Amino acid sequence: MAHLVGGLGTSHIPSIGVALDRGQDTGDEWKPFFDGYDFPKSWVAEQKPDIAVVIFNDHGNVMFLDRLPTFALGVAERYEPVDEGWGPRDIPDFEGAEDFSWFLADKMVERHFDPMIAREIEVDHGLQVPMELFFGRPIEAWPVRVVPIWVNTLQYPIPTPQRCWELGKVLREAIDTFPGDDRVVVMGTGGLSHQLQGARAGFINRDADREWLETIGSNPERWTSMSREDYVEVFGSEGAELIMWLVMRGCMNSKVSLKHKHYVVPTSMTGAGCVVLENC
Repeated sequence: MAHLVGGLGTSHIPSIGVALDRGQDTGDEWKPFFDGYDFPKSWVAEQKPDIAVVIFNDHGNVMFLDRLPTFALGVAERYEPVDEGWGPRDIPDFEGAEDFSWFLADKMVERHFDPMIAREIEVDHGLQVPMELFFGRPIEAWPVRVVPIWVNTLQYPIPTPQRCWELGKVLREAIDTFPGDDRVVVMGTGGLSHQLQGARAGFINRDADREWLETIGSNPERWTSMSREDYVEVFGSEGAELIMWLVMRGCMNSKVSLKHKHYVVPTSMTGAGCVVLENC
């Protein structure tokens, strides 16, 4: 059977990709952020995953308000980086883990999830940025195959935190029953606290961000018990993306080890950081 090697949580701010493209990751402004990813990169290199399941949201680049599924699952052979307005980034396409994607699709439907199935679709910074933060930028090909899972955090009604947690349980069941010996890492992305519009534009909740990073492993119930409205109040309208980390955490054991956490604020009007979790 396949094996879950661990869970990663990270912000996926688009300006991170811009900083990498411009070689600004070692400059004074960006270095404190990127330094926090040295350990996650070495951890990923040591674990040698074969498949990366990436939970993220589109940002109006390949899905828009006229057609916005609550959950979507990619089953494609390949995913190209989408042009987000300044040309596609100079990174390789992402090879899909088609066999596992279809297996997961069937398992989701069997467990009463009804995802949109995407046979051909591009991916935006929600997937691109986390992949580069954890795997670096390859010259020719990424070292893993990907399974993209899109979650609607753009337009209400978004899914509840509890529903995202339940999706994580289904994902774990699929990993544990998938034939073969693939090593799988699950990546929850989005956040941390931020709001980009309205009366609270520029809102960041440092205390809540630090509590999230400290307790997402040890006390996930603190976060699954919150309502969607709670997330907007505590983390900001865009900070509600953090519900996607609950898919990753729900996929893991009840007890996990927090191997690493990192937090920098502000990063492009956003609290930003990451965690590395291993099963106990």
